[in-house]
Amino acid sequence: MKDSNSNSPGRLRRLLGAVGRAALLPVRGAGYLLRSGQAHQHFFLPVLNGALGDQLAARHDRRAIRMSFRRAGHDIRVAELALSEPHQKTVVFVHGLMGDELIWQTGFQDAPGTRRYGPRLADEARVRILYLRYNTGLHLSENGRELNRLLAELVDTYPNAIGELVLVGHSMGGLIIRSAGHYAAAAPQQLRINKEELRIDTGASDSEQLSITNSSSLINKASWLVHLRSVFMLGTPNDGSWLEQNSHFTERLLHRINLFPTRFLSRALNKRSNGIKDLRHAILVDEDWQDAHATDLTPPRTKVPPLPGVQYHILLGSWLRTSLPAAIREYFGDGLVGKQSAHGAAIFGNEADLPPGTTVRTAVFAQQHHGGLLNHPAVFQYIKQHL
Repeated sequence: MKDSNSNSPGRLRRLLGAVGRAALLPVRGAGYLLRSGQAHQHFFLPVLNGALGDQLAARHDRRAIRMSFRRAGHDIRVAELALSEPHQKTVVFVHGLMGDELIWQTGFQDAPGTRRYGPRLADEARVRILYLRYNTGLHLSENGRELNRLLAELVDTYPNAIGELVLVGHSMGGLIIRSAGHYAAAAPQQLRINKEELRIDTGASDSEQLSITNSSSLINKASWLVHLRSVFMLGTPNDGSWLEQNSHFTERLLHRINLFPTRFLSRALNKRSNGIKDLRHAILVDEDWQDAHATDLTPPRTKVPPLPGVQYHILLGSWLRTSLPAAIREYFGDGLVGKQSAHGAAIFGNEADLPPGTTVRTAVFAQQHHGGLLNHPAVFQYIKQHL
């Protein structure tokens, strides 16, 4: 009886302590959410643009992101970059869907003092690092054309500062890089046609004269390809995203059922942005999404081949356990991009079909999910070694 009484104050204190901790859980949880929200607030606009960016741009909403180089959290014009180091190797990082430039630099859940690929490469490889931000809700080809224009402006503004050019893209970013290369490579062909059509003005009437296109601008559009050495694609859905393919199929199926609830759900699904829709089959050129059959289950898809003389590095994650069937592991890939799609067999798979001087290397990182490719020691070492 005496022992029981002597233990009562201790038990009471433990009970009160437990009640106090339980009462503070909501406060602590709210504090964690607040800190997390503050750390991730830079993602608000990128996420909004990824979901609805095409609609924001169409109505000239001030929240619509415009493609730009970024420095210290702000857009910066090419002329303000002030690049001075001569012939320095330059690495441009291109984020994926609903991302921004900070994913290449740091992460909220990273260990204290952790630096990601951008800052580390700048210090350890002594290269120039440039970050890009863009509206991921726009068509892939719209962003590809704008990236082509921006890279041309970069090289034309700093012809002596840009040495070898290296492009690194995560997920959608890799597709934007491929689209930009397509439009840059198309410029010389357009230039040859215009040269053949060019005639000297001899005083003939307007109806007998041909309009002259500014050939210098066409040359500038392709100028950055001369500097391009390597392209790194991290978890890029080169043959399309299984997730978007399933979303499209579901939307079409609900529409075909044609009941009020299914029509409502179908319309809601169809509100996703053009950038997301283009991920279904990696649509990289304007003509494909403008085609009348663009929403078919098997839509037209223009083949965008690799660029000549460029080293392509395909880095992909394999997220599921090796004990699972190979077919399941390959289908889900890194959780968002299937293994076969990341490989891009139709584009990069046949070595005999590669342009002259083009090489393709593939590296698989086990037990890594889509986002994990952005902060993985082995991925960093691979990029650093093959710059």
